[in-house]
Amino acid sequence: MSQLSQRPADPVVGESHHHESAFGHVTGAALYTDDLVGRLTGVLHAFPVRSEHAHARLDSLDTAPALAVPGVVRVITAADIPGVNDQGVKHDEPMLPVDEIMYFGQPLAWVLGEDLEAAKAGAQAVTAEVTPLPSLVTVPEAIAAGSFHGIQPTIDKGDVDGAFADAAHVFEGEFEFAGQEHFYLETQASLAHVDENGQVFIQCSTQHPTETQDIVSHVLGIPANEVTVQCLRMGGGFGGKEMQPHGYAALAALGATLTGRPVRLRLSRTLDITMTGKRHGFHSTWRIGFDDDGRILALEATLTADGGWSLDLSEPVLTRAMCHIDNAYWVPNIRVHGRIAKCHKTSQTAFRGFGGPQGMLVMEDILGRVAPQLGIDAAELRRRNFYQAGQDTPYYQPVRHPDRMEACWDQVLAAGDVETRRAEIAEFNAAHDDVKRGLAITPVKFGISFNLTAFNQGGALVLVYKDGSVLVTHGGTEMGQGLHMKMLQVAATSLGVPLSTVRLAPTRTDKVPNTSATAASSGSDLNGGAVKDACEQILGRLRHVAAGLLGAPAHEVEISRGIVSALSSAKTVTWEELINTAYFQRIQLSASGFYRTEGLHWNLSEMRGEPFKYFAYGAAVSEVEVSRFDGSYTLRRVDIVHDVGDSLSPLIDLGQIEGGFVQGAGWLTLEDLRWDDSDRPSRGRLATQAASTYKIPSFSEMPEVFNVALLEKAHEEGAVYGSKAVGEPPLMLAFSVREALREAVGAFGAPGAVVELASPATPEAVFWALEAVRSREPVPS
Repeated sequence: MSQLSQRPADPVVGESHHHESAFGHVTGAALYTDDLVGRLTGVLHAFPVRSEHAHARLDSLDTAPALAVPGVVRVITAADIPGVNDQGVKHDEPMLPVDEIMYFGQPLAWVLGEDLEAAKAGAQAVTAEVTPLPSLVTVPEAIAAGSFHGIQPTIDKGDVDGAFADAAHVFEGEFEFAGQEHFYLETQASLAHVDENGQVFIQCSTQHPTETQDIVSHVLGIPANEVTVQCLRMGGGFGGKEMQPHGYAALAALGATLTGRPVRLRLSRTLDITMTGKRHGFHSTWRIGFDDDGRILALEATLTADGGWSLDLSEPVLTRAMCHIDNAYWVPNIRVHGRIAKCHKTSQTAFRGFGGPQGMLVMEDILGRVAPQLGIDAAELRRRNFYQAGQDTPYYQPVRHPDRMEACWDQVLAAGDVETRRAEIAEFNAAHDDVKRGLAITPVKFGISFNLTAFNQGGALVLVYKDGSVLVTHGGTEMGQGLHMKMLQVAATSLGVPLSTVRLAPTRTDKVPNTSATAASSGSDLNGGAVKDACEQILGRLRHVAAGLLGAPAHEVEISRGIVSALSSAKTVTWEELINTAYFQRIQLSASGFYRTEGLHWNLSEMRGEPFKYFAYGAAVSEVEVSRFDGSYTLRRVDIVHDVGDSLSPLIDLGQIEGGFVQGAGWLTLEDLRWDDSDRPSRGRLATQAASTYKIPSFSEMPEVFNVALLEKAHEEGAVYGSKAVGEPPLMLAFSVREALREAVGAFGAPGAVVELASPATPEAVFWALEAVRSREPVPS
């Protein structure tokens, strides 16, 4: 067993603890970026001047009327940017437009006011002269116009054409599905000031402080060492704060340097929804071939991601989607083309799963559609095509531990009493004409690591003070997912001290540099490895001190729960005594830790390699009840078994699984993004701008019975303390809800009915699907 994976005899990891800030959350004592405004004096408030066209030439901008508004201090335009006018990493995303407007609601300028009302009034006073230009709002429009940007990669493995020629059954189709609004509780927020040392200091709600620092430095035209970014905590991120915060932080920093006063920028809910990127919607075309036994022989597909107006993270989102189109199934012959549509709307961005859910959804939709045509039960069709030992992915990565997929599947079938319930559902459906029930089980196989190998690194700083207390700073950010608690548990386990001995400091770029985003479900892997590395450096020094105190060899020294002992010594000392002695012996009591994921390699041009450290597995069974009259439905029961390896913090992992599943169900069944694609002047305007028009899951959508279990005996060798990532994979368990809806809709039709179901499968979409099913003839066998 590797040193990274091995757990000591009495570890703090594996214990269930509440979230590190749980009491602060429920009492309101936990502070967020915008709560810090009151700690500074003379703060200016920023508000945008926004475009009212999806695409237009910006002829002129008159800011003079705004300066006449009482309380307005400054109007910032592109001309005020001293460095590079770009807020992205692809150099295609001007922070403020110079001559071209690219989406409805794009900021043309920002007004700084003594208070928010003054800034708003100033923004309303600014006038823009524009010439409207043709716009592309939907992906089919972009495809028809040949409007693409970025890479167009291809996965090509095996003999696809030959396999189709040999296939006993070939099906083809088209599937377009929507994106998703992040709807984090805390909107985008930054607070910037120039401190007494001339440093630009930014409090920012960001998943990627280092990249925020990079963007701010090049916008201001100053080196990175003059910019410090701190993330105290976030009220949710879900990927929406990986790339999107950078421009807002840069604007606040620019305002602070121009005025010499602190600048606060916080978006209202409507501004946040209309100005920030979403999960990428996708358009897909596909063709799939099976043999007589229902095993997949070949798949050919084209995936077109809705990139919006600039690239943002669309390229890696697309490649991850392509790498996950197989989900848990072996496809021996496969060809997948990918491309990114350039449209005139918000630049779409990272979202929990980062393209993986979109790729997997294509495959799950295919199997749900074709199972009746093959005459095979959908659950059996899925299981029949699971990966087996020795098989590899479309990008040639061996699939390790595929038996865990079957273990999750078998355990959830048993725990959910699925066979008995299926008989009960069949009996219920036979007795009811106007309401039907459906049950479905779907798998998840999700790769863990960043596709870009360079991002798979993390850092940490561990300080032990003379009294024995420990302070940990790591490169990950806390967005409610419980990363800080896991890092506390890792540090306490590594050092052998009680959890109460360790404290976390806020994430900031002047303590841990060059970190990667807290994304790709890699926060615990990367930062946990770095924290453990720093702790082990300190322990390596302390063991020699302890050996002298105990009169035993250094290699025998063990520290557990704050007690220092050795196998050949009857004597023990406390952690505090050890640290005090080490200090007076002038032993270094701090360390900078580092971790990089080994064994990864990836060739983007060939779409080939081993980009993932391991795969996380899971299976979910969902049961629904659907009304014929309006397509409304109830999620009656959900059973989940999920593989998290040896859990670092089981209570937090269970919460992540539940939350991820519910967010996935929201994407697939409720959350319906709508842009105006008419020829009206409002073309390109986002119509779903608030909770009144954009429905996210609430208590009424929770399953009446919700059972979640962690897969047992699932130690992951080579990961920190044998654990696995848990942030993203559970979201895809929600495919089972959509497939259960398909089963229920199919029950309204003749046996063998094929159900084509929109995504999101809103009650309206379900209603039209069941109306279509009721009007069709049975599918020929």
